[in-house]
Amino acid sequence: MVRLSLALALAAALNVAPAVAQEVEVQPLAAPDSFSIPARETGLSASLWRGTAVETLRTVLPLIAGKPLSPAAQALARRVLATGAPGPEGSADPALLGARAQALLALGDVKAAAAVLERASGLERNAELSRAAAETALLTGQDARACALAEGLAVGREDIYWLRLRAFCQAAAGQTAQAQLTFDLAQAQARDAVFGRLMSARLSGAAPGAPSLRNGLDYALSRALELDVTGTTPSPAVAAAFSDAPPAEPVFEIAAAGPAVAGLAGTLATGDALSDDGVSALIAAAAEADAKSRPRLQSQAVLIAALKPELTPADRRRLAGFAVAEGKAPAGRSLALADAAQRGLAGETALLALWTAAESGAAGPAVADRARIARALAAAGLMADARAFVLEGLAGLK
Repeated sequence: MVRLSLALALAAALNVAPAVAQEVEVQPLAAPDSFSIPARETGLSASLWRGTAVETLRTVLPLIAGKPLSPAAQALARRVLATGAPGPEGSADPALLGARAQALLALGDVKAAAAVLERASGLERNAELSRAAAETALLTGQDARACALAEGLAVGREDIYWLRLRAFCQAAAGQTAQAQLTFDLAQAQARDAVFGRLMSARLSGAAPGAPSLRNGLDYALSRALELDVTGTTPSPAVAAAFSDAPPAEPVFEIAAAGPAVAGLAGTLATGDALSDDGVSALIAAAAEADAKSRPRLQSQAVLIAALKPELTPADRRRLAGFAVAEGKAPAGRSLALADAAQRGLAGETALLALWTAAESGAAGPAVADRARIARALAAAGLMADARAFVLEGLAGLK
C-alpha cells in the first residue's frame, strides 16, 4: 500500500498517468533548404526552383560570385537569389546557403545576404557559410562578430581567408606578436600585396598608402587605419555597405540604339506590348538595309524579335537570312536553356542564362546568345528580365 501511494504521489508530481503507457510518435523535422529563406519580396513564385537540378545551382552560384556580370545579368541574379522559395532536392546544404549569400554579396546586395544568413545555423561547421557571414559582418561594421566567427570555426581554419581575418582580429585585440605570426603565415601561403601593405601598417604603424575597398576585410582594415576612402572605387558589396538603399535596377540609354528602333526600344523600356506591325517593319527594313547599316540593324531586329512569341511566315523567312554572328555558349547549354524555358522552369532558365552571362564578361553575351536568353526568359515567365537583356543589347550595339 505504501509503495502504491508513493507511486501515485510521484505520478502526480510529474503530471503523468501512473498506469497508462503513452506513446508519442515523433516526426523528424525536415532540414531547412538553402533557398526557402526570403531576402525580400521579388514577385517570383514559390515554384521558382521546381524541376531544377541542385548540381546546376552548385555550378552557377560560384560563377555569379566570382565573375563580372552585365547590369541586366546582375539584376536577374539578384532577383532569383533574393527569392524565398523551396529549393530543389539536395539543397539542404550549409555550403549552398553560403554560396547563395556569397553571390548576393558579390552582386552588391548586402542586406539580402544578411537576411538569408540571419536564420542560418551551424556556422561554425561550414567554412563557406561562415565566410559569407563574416564578410557581411565586416561590411556592416560588426568586426567583433566577424572575429567571433573566425575564433569559433571548427573546419577550414587554415584557409587563407581565415588566416587573414584572424591576423586582423588579433591585431584589433592588441595581440601584436600573434597577429604578426598569423600574418606571416598568410603571406607565405598566398601573398597579397594590398592586404600585406595595409596589415603591415596596422602592425608596425608604417605609412599604409591608399585604402582598399575590394571586400569586407580590406574595408575593415582601411577603417581601422582611419583612411579616407573618398575617391576609392569600391566593389559592389562595399558600395552597398555605404548605402541604405537596395541595389538600383539598371537603366539603359535607349537613344544609343538609333532612330530605326527608338520607338520599339521605348516601348520595351516602359513595359508595354510590342506592336506586331512595328516588329515586322523593323525586320523588313533590316533585310533591305544597305551594306553599311545592315549588320547593326539585323542584330537589333534579332534581339527585338526574340521577345515575340509568334512571328509571321514572312518575318521568319527574313530572319533566317540574317548574318548575325553565332554566340559562344555551347550547343548543349543552349538546348538545355530552350528546354527549361519550354517547360516553364523559371529558376533553371535563369541559372542557365546566368551561366552564359558569367562566361561573357561585364559587357554581356553576344547578340546570338543574348537573343536566345531573352526568348527563353520570356517563355519562362521572366519577361521583365528578358526585356532588360534586349535593352542592354540594343544600347551596346555600335
